[in-house]
Amino acid sequence: MKVLITGATGLIGSRLAKACQANGYIVNYLTTSKEKVESDNGLQGYYWNPKKGELDDEALSDVSVIFHLAGASISKRWTKSYRKTIIDSRIQTANLLFRALQKKTHTVEHFISASGVGIYPASYTNLYTEESDEVNSAFLGEVVRSWEQAANQFESLGLAVTKVRTGLVLAADGGALPEIARPIKMSVGAPLGSGRQWQSWIHIEDMIRLYLFILEENLEGIFNAVAPNPVTNARLTKSIAKVLQKPLWLPNIPSFVLRLILGDMSRLILEGQLVSSEKIEKHGFSFHYTQLENALQDLLKK
Repeated sequence: MKVLITGATGLIGSRLAKACQANGYIVNYLTTSKEKVESDNGLQGYYWNPKKGELDDEALSDVSVIFHLAGASISKRWTKSYRKTIIDSRIQTANLLFRALQKKTHTVEHFISASGVGIYPASYTNLYTEESDEVNSAFLGEVVRSWEQAANQFESLGLAVTKVRTGLVLAADGGALPEIARPIKMSVGAPLGSGRQWQSWIHIEDMIRLYLFILEENLEGIFNAVAPNPVTNARLTKSIAKVLQKPLWLPNIPSFVLRLILGDMSRLILEGQLVSSEKIEKHGFSFHYTQLENALQDLLKK
């Protein structure tokens, strides 16, 4: 089987590409850098420029499954122009793929799109499942709604469509964990805001396994990509400190300070969602890391 991955140089995409290769799949990927268009042991790069609507159609040749992971980081200050970049990087790329499939005979059967738990409203008490119909009215909710709508259009081409609502991905060498752990390692860490906001997390290994499970089981629809036991921000902070054997002596960092520093982007760390993993588990997926402490031991002790 041949798969196509967008966002293949990112935290998740790079690991997914290697995992697909290890499972015997041929992997095509799309890159905006012509210097990265190269072949390497079953990994073949193709150039695209979503802003100009350019895509090498050969990237889709004999492809059965598309993993759409492309998207600008949400961990940069949300200026008006960067908000547009966040949305466009997800929607323009999906639209370009859609148009490319529309105009040619293709072999693609399944479109698997990244999404985010940010579609659910922030809450201390609500447990969100894929059936929850409440939608976050803030910027992240707008991003995810647009993201998923862009994925839905592939159904009109007869493709199976899956949307993977991803939580806080924990990895040793990228993403949020090193940033959270850095001040703790310096003995100046502290919970953020009230510390009561939920962090629905997932170990990077389980994240990759979940994508492959969706591919191999040909699952359609919406799936939450979070571990079975979410924690609060205070619990996350204390658990990291315990694994690193560092003291936590500072009081919580006040919300107003974070809002002054980060602006509206402070919502990323001051708000959270309690998200259920039950649906994917009912389909037979088994998490290797169900408890935060075990995940942190694996990631921070490497």
